[in-house]
Amino acid sequence: MDTLDDLLRRLEQLNEIGSALSNERNIDALLEKILLAAKTITHADGGTLYRIDEAGEHLRFEILRTDSLGIAMGGSTGKPIAFPPLPLHLDDGSPNLSMVAAYSALKGQTVNIADAYRAEGFDFSGTRAFDARTGYRSTSFLTVPMMNHEGAVIGVLQLINAVHPVTGAVGVFSGSDRQLAESLASQAAIALTNRQLVSQLEALFESFITLINNAIDEKSPYTGGHCQRVPTLTMMLAEAVNDTQDGPLAGFTMTEADRYELKIAGLLHDCGKVTTPVHVVDKATKLQTIFDRIELIDTRFELIRRDIELATLNSRFAAGLNASPAVLAQIERHGADRLRDIDEDRAFLHHANIGSERMSDADVERVHAIARRWRWTDSQGAERSCLSDEEVENLTIRAGTLTGAEREIINYHIVSTIRMLEALPWPRHLTNVPEYAGGHHERMDGKGYPRGLARDQMSVQARVMGIADIFEALTAKDRPYKRPMRLSEALHILGKFRLNGHIDPDLFDVFVRRKVYLKYAETFLDPEQIDDVDLSAIPGFQP
Repeated sequence: MDTLDDLLRRLEQLNEIGSALSNERNIDALLEKILLAAKTITHADGGTLYRIDEAGEHLRFEILRTDSLGIAMGGSTGKPIAFPPLPLHLDDGSPNLSMVAAYSALKGQTVNIADAYRAEGFDFSGTRAFDARTGYRSTSFLTVPMMNHEGAVIGVLQLINAVHPVTGAVGVFSGSDRQLAESLASQAAIALTNRQLVSQLEALFESFITLINNAIDEKSPYTGGHCQRVPTLTMMLAEAVNDTQDGPLAGFTMTEADRYELKIAGLLHDCGKVTTPVHVVDKATKLQTIFDRIELIDTRFELIRRDIELATLNSRFAAGLNASPAVLAQIERHGADRLRDIDEDRAFLHHANIGSERMSDADVERVHAIARRWRWTDSQGAERSCLSDEEVENLTIRAGTLTGAEREIINYHIVSTIRMLEALPWPRHLTNVPEYAGGHHERMDGKGYPRGLARDQMSVQARVMGIADIFEALTAKDRPYKRPMRLSEALHILGKFRLNGHIDPDLFDVFVRRKVYLKYAETFLDPEQIDDVDLSAIPGFQP
């Protein structure tokens, strides 16, 4: 007979357990807590928690414990349960009512058995075989269905051998044991169902993010994978900072919820690129739009060459048959000089169009001079410059391939990212996603964009993502406007960024000291990019 004090104590335990279950995010840990809690409040020596599989045809072993035998499988033990799942139906399709756990699941009823060896209507041959192997004596069984809020059975909680808390004798599970176990099973089923629903929603949410990222990456064959690589590198660096035990970042720690929040931010850091025109993202040369317009300039230059050749022929014809060899030679020489000049100017424009080197003042002036010098006649008979004003603007881009207006379009993707993310109704554990994702183009000295934030105005997570975004871009092998850098080159540039206030110096030190760059390289870079790195040669880094 249970005492009032014992019942009150166990009810208090039940309330505490219910609270603990509702706070558990990990499903495996949740299942383990359910079984251990049930064993505790019913004083059971052993127990098993089953879950119905996705097909609804079997009870799958999830957690198994027997204290007196020292048996612990499933859950946090890391030991898999080798027992096959219990079928809910026989080969002929009839319900499997001979196994007590299957009976409880199919009928949705609690089964309380005083002695398995004397019970009628159930097949305990497997239990007897287990006892024969181990020397155990399975006596009392309390088998409780776990039903969710819709009344559907999602699992079974089975407790074995009720142990008297004082004498240690194995007895029968009492009526209060049954009520407490049923109450716990009900709470556990709801907690488990809620956790499964949350997990499914999270999986759906992440799949939707992946869908967006794939669409962004597939817009451009040159940046495919960027939206996947940056989050990975972000988490690598964040974990390295989390493991740092000394220095200015020693106080930075992450919970599992913090990790998930940063992961989501990393996945969404470039979602605003859905608004960026493909021809700007893919602009491999200065004159490229939908196609590289250097071909149009080639066509004009061919027309000008034709005109020079025709002018040379006309000059020879005008000189007449009696022209001296000297006059004819001068005409030919003049024509040849002009052809050589135009070929040299055309070759220069081809080189300028690539945008791989910074243009000098002299090179910029030469583009303008070419536009003034060479003219062609269109189909309407109008004389036009070989280069339009817009083409001159593009060909005189000082560095890279983007004009100021195009760079603003590219830069706008982060503004679009922030606006899109801030418009979403984030749950409390993800409220920092817009700030983390929206800060990866800011600088520590406040000269970044779009908000011009300085270091002390940014979270560590946003600063981490800034380094990840830059390093991925430096080492990426799918960019049309540059070759992929070797590790030593990328770290040298990153070191300069550290010195000029572009990136966080403390995070950079962790990135190098803990060899985050190498871990990333071994996964994502080509072998020829992974060269030996002289740490003493990296600007701003003290080995």
